[in-house]
Amino acid sequence: MLDTKFWVSSLLGGFLAFSLAACGGGEVGNSTATTSRLDTIKSRGNLICGVNGQLPGFSFVNQNGEYSGMDVDICRAVASGLFDDPSKVEYRDLSAQERFTAVQSGEVDLLSRNTTWTISRDTSVGMEFAPTTFYDGQGVMVTKASGIQALQDMEGKSVCVLAGTTNEQNFADRMRKLGVNYQPVVFEDTDAVFAAYEQGRCEAVSSDRSQLIARRVVLGNPDEHEVLGAVISKEPLGALVANGDARWFDAVKWIIYALIQGEEFGISSENIASFENSEDPQIRRFLGQEGNLGEDMGLPNDFAARVIKNVGNYSEVYERNIGQPFDLDRGLNELWTNGGLLYSPPFR
Repeated sequence: MLDTKFWVSSLLGGFLAFSLAACGGGEVGNSTATTSRLDTIKSRGNLICGVNGQLPGFSFVNQNGEYSGMDVDICRAVASGLFDDPSKVEYRDLSAQERFTAVQSGEVDLLSRNTTWTISRDTSVGMEFAPTTFYDGQGVMVTKASGIQALQDMEGKSVCVLAGTTNEQNFADRMRKLGVNYQPVVFEDTDAVFAAYEQGRCEAVSSDRSQLIARRVVLGNPDEHEVLGAVISKEPLGALVANGDARWFDAVKWIIYALIQGEEFGISSENIASFENSEDPQIRRFLGQEGNLGEDMGLPNDFAARVIKNVGNYSEVYERNIGQPFDLDRGLNELWTNGGLLYSPPFR
């Protein structure tokens, strides 16, 4: 006859052993219980960052193979926080179709590629979005000769859009709501979208307004084109990592917050040396002069100081890449103290 006490004891013991094994050795996302991508990157000695590579102002490669732009500066900021060297970045140009797979597979450590934070990308696609670094909205660019002045004028018109983006869906949704029939002309590559528009293969092009403004400047005859006033959607853009690695996500998140908080404190790459002897406890913690805010998450205590010294604060990054080249006001991208949406949690 089966010993009931023995059977129950054995069953509970087996269940406990299984539970402990699952907790101790199972993988979560791209990290294990003991290993984070943060450790892998520090051991490797450089950051692998996925970017666009075709978008002036955000990530663009010049004839010498040099990268520049706001998204690129986010990569440089993360490398600075980790290594005190903004050059320790390996860039990977990714299409809209490739970008999420590259993050999921571990091909890149970080994606900084004018990507909109949406619920589906944050959940079912398996991404983890860092703080928004650019609040944008979708718009439409047309030729002045087209006579198009409003979205309702798009009836029967052809519109170039990039495949696999929120822009494609947003435009379709808005036209459906307005009851306007149009002809989508879809491309897999950003350069191809704007080349087709400039060649007259479509009568309008729809994308993020910042992208339209940046692209208009490099068209053959910029004055012949205009960006309509209509804003089709909300487009919060920012960097992202794969789900399941809290340590790596925390590091990226707080490095980006350092750009914002640096501006709020009035600390820039030009004046940071003057804050070395500050007696303000908030600034001393921020710069790593006291406390262990960095070490507590696997970064040097002076990670924020490294970021500001090497890359600058948010204002410097914005003006260098967007404000001055394209004469684009910050708008929603102002600090919360100036009526914008940029807000960093406290460094304490």
